[in-house]
Parts: sequence; C-alpha cells; structure tokens
Amino acid sequence: MEKVLKLDSEYLAQTYKRLPVAFSRGRGIFLWDLGGKKYLDFIAGVSVSVLGHAHPELVREVSNQMKKLIHIPNTVYIREQAELAKLLAGITPGRIGKFFFVSSGAEAVETAFKISIKHTRRRKILAMEGSFHGRTAGALAATWKPSYRRPFKPLLPRVFEFVPFNDLDAAERVIGEGTAAVVVEPVQGEGGIRVVSGEFLRGLRELCDERGALLVCDEIQCGMGRTGRWFACEHWDVEPDVITVAKGLGGGVPIGCAGAKPEVMDSLGTGDHGATFGGNPLACVAAKTVVRIMKRKGLVRRAERMGAYFRRALEEVAEDHDCVREVRGLGLMLGMEVSSEKLAERAVLEVLKKGFLINSTAERVLRFLPPLVVERIHIDRLIEALDEVLKRMEHEGIG
Repeated sequence: MEKVLKLDSEYLAQTYKRLPVAFSRGRGIFLWDLGGKKYLDFIAGVSVSVLGHAHPELVREVSNQMKKLIHIPNTVYIREQAELAKLLAGITPGRIGKFFFVSSGAEAVETAFKISIKHTRRRKILAMEGSFHGRTAGALAATWKPSYRRPFKPLLPRVFEFVPFNDLDAAERVIGEGTAAVVVEPVQGEGGIRVVSGEFLRGLRELCDERGALLVCDEIQCGMGRTGRWFACEHWDVEPDVITVAKGLGGGVPIGCAGAKPEVMDSLGTGDHGATFGGNPLACVAAKTVVRIMKRKGLVRRAERMGAYFRRALEEVAEDHDCVREVRGLGLMLGMEVSSEKLAERAVLEVLKKGFLINSTAERVLRFLPPLVVERIHIDRLIEALDEVLKRMEHEGIG
C-alpha cells in the first residue's frame, strides 16, 4: 500500500479525495484489498458495477470479443452497436428509439445538449440547483456546485440557467421561447440522493410541450435498474425527449449513450458529432451482456424489493440516532443525511475499517449504491456495522 501511495503522489494528478485502501480483485459484491482483507462493496464504482465484480458471463463474453475485435472506427458499420441500440430501444421509456454511443456520462450529456440545440435551433438550457452532469466544459456548465465551476469560468456563458430543484413555479418563469432544453436528474446523485417530485417532473414535461423545449432526463447514475425501474423517470410515467445513460450500462466497461425520440435524433446530420471510441465492439458486447443478464435475472424488480428492505433497515437505524436527519432515495439508490460533514467523513472511514465500502456526497449524506445482486444478509451486516459506528461517534460527541 505504501508503494501505491508513493506512486500516486509522484505520478498522478491529485484531483481525487481517496479512501486509504487499494483493491486487487473482486467477486460479486466482495472486494479484496492488497493485503487480502475482504470488504462488502456498497458503492459499486458509483453505480457502475450493477452485476457486481467479475460476473462470470460478462467476463466470458468480453474475453471472447477481445479475441475477435476490440475497436473499429465509426466510418464503417458496427454490427454490435446496431444490436445494442435495438436492445436499448426495448427498455428505454416511451418513444426513445435512436442512440448515439460514447464512452462516458459526461460525453452523453454533451451529446444531449448538442441534439437539443440542433433540433430546436435555440441556445438556452435550463438546469437544476443541486445538479451534477459531468466535468467536461458543457456538462460542467450545467452542474450546480459553484466550487466545481468557479475555477474554469466562463465555460459556456449565457447558455445555462439554474432553478431550484422541485420548484415548478420557478421553472415556469424561466422556460421560454429561447429554451432549447430542460435537463433534470430524476434522482440527484451527487446532489445528495434527492428525489424529484412527481408534480415537478410531470410539470416540466407539460411546460416543455407547451413552449417547444426538449425534456432531457439525465439517468447516468439513477438509470439501468438502479431505482427499481429500468429508468427512474418511469416511476412517474414521464417520457423524456432525450435520455442520457452510462455507468451501469457496461457493468464496468466504459460506455455511455444519449438516446432520443427518432425525429429528435434525426436532427443530427453527417459530421455534426463524433466519438472515436463510442460504440466500439468490445463496449457494446459488454452492454448487451449486462442488459441480457439483468432481464433474465429480473434484477430491476429485484432492486425495488431489496431497496425497500434496505431503506426500512436504514430508517430503523435513523430512529435510534439523533445524528441522522433523513433517509431518502429509490430502490438501491439510497442516502442517509447526517448532522455534519465531519460525522459523514468519519463514518465512511470507520465503516471501511469494519470491511464495508460506502462513500459520502453533498457534504453530509452517506450514499449507498450496492450492486443489484446484493443480498439481505449483506445489508444486515452493513446495518449492524453502521449502527455501531454511529453509536460510538455519538458517544464521542461527534455530530
């Protein structure tokens, strides 16, 4: 571990706040560090490893594809890409039926913005306070947290405007003739596991229809079965015009996409957009395998059931600890807001010592995003450890 720390400090950009652990391998919901200690993973690479680690079928299919063809340029037809698009059209909401493939969530968001501007011929994009859409220039400009944006301003001036999350009156005042799109996360991940209200999301859909704007649902963290639906917007029967997908789509292999209604996606013409690695055969085979396994194993509905069990357990912990302010979320995307940033950071470290990997977001929210294959016994073990940690910290006066 000391060698890793030295190499990291000497050769890597110091942009991440890392936990004091490095892992050598994983299997299912388990991880093993360099010293052989075993951990339960309750963050899944931040909603990425939906099947857990080293899923045998995913490993086999990706390995087989690597022996045949890893990459080919988008200047030729790619069979695996077309097959994946058809598969996605069968699980995405409403009339979302055409896709552009990229390698990350931020790229998917950038693609969604370009589609929106090209289709509407407008220039304004409305985003939400508390939002997080990525770190590239356009995605960052639509990300709320000022400390993320401030060092890189002006980014894209006069394009993005923010309104309070779940404030429909504020959105109604801003959406106008110049608005190309409204972008919203049905569940704000980095914003603290904040769930959209049905009234707000349905209201945004109506306002966009009335005023000629597109509704973009950013489902990068909350999509792919995470909340107990393939995509979180389905909880409120809201059909977006554009949807962004990444993280869990490849089960750990980098892939993302923007999906749109056909007439919206068709606004992009030859040369309007591109991505060298987007939709390469290897990534597409991984994504096809993930979707097939999730459908066969019923992992979406399972996430709903296990999430309900997990949430009840967290709420029982909350009842016993004054330092817990709220438990919230959907499915297996859950957050526990505690009384201070110091307590949240300390809880993450103390739970890690007990062999559980979680993290915190929005300063003081403990975030839980386990693989969708998590079992009740795993949840019970985490709950026991978390209860002990909170009890000890309260006794020490940390709050």
